[in-house]
Amino acid sequence: MTPGRVRSRSPEEVLRTRPLRAHGYSARQIAKVLDLPRVIAAAFVRQPALAGARALAAGEVRACWVSAGWSAGLLVDERFRWPERSDAVTDTPGLAAVLVARSAGRDTVSACGYLVDLYCRGVKDVIGPRVLNDQQHAQFTRTFFAGYRQPPIAAPIELAQQLVLGSARFARALGFEAAPGFDAVRGHLGDWSGIRAITFGRHARPEYIQGPYDDAAQEPCTLRRDASDQLAEGTATQTVAPIPGRPVPGESSPTAATQRPTPSGAGWTELVGV
Repeated sequence: MTPGRVRSRSPEEVLRTRPLRAHGYSARQIAKVLDLPRVIAAAFVRQPALAGARALAAGEVRACWVSAGWSAGLLVDERFRWPERSDAVTDTPGLAAVLVARSAGRDTVSACGYLVDLYCRGVKDVIGPRVLNDQQHAQFTRTFFAGYRQPPIAAPIELAQQLVLGSARFARALGFEAAPGFDAVRGHLGDWSGIRAITFGRHARPEYIQGPYDDAAQEPCTLRRDASDQLAEGTATQTVAPIPGRPVPGESSPTAATQRPTPSGAGWTELVGV
């Protein structure tokens, strides 16, 4: 080991130190309990949680799932043949859920979930990393996708990268940043080639759909001038999904047909009891 530098933490070491750090153990106590050199234990205490998340993201991909119907309204390069159900049905076109789990050692995985607006806003919400055993991981996956009519699709990590990282890049061009906490879970997606295999937006046009928890006064103003010009010229779309209990201008009351609900299984923290 080079003098002055401490080796990277393994996923197993991250898991072992997490509960001790959560209970306020000092570097000296951690070193004694886990039989580690003091210098390594001290590095664990000094380094931020983001470093631990990066260590967990180094594990081998154990599972990758995307919600059925993810391709609705998108232009997808047919050469890549991404998996999709031929009978896919979605109540939330343009809104996809992605779940990636990596090996964390000792029969556990580190799981991260992403809720993605593929038409405009990119990464809307994230969850994780959550370290789970096999039984907890199975339950977590079921709960995560519980809001969708059909079970999720097993997918290559490259599709997860396209959906999450590709939509984040698309949204950034429109002036939208990824959800808070995205940096801590971005590593679970691995290194992306950046190849553009999916054209985002509804039929290649940005479409802003206001969700029930979006700020009606602020969000539409985030669209940059080029997107605003597209809206004015009719090459982009702005749609308002009504907030429950608040009528859309020109209508006496909101109707289910104009809403794009958030899947109940995605987002989500309050629904996951592991």
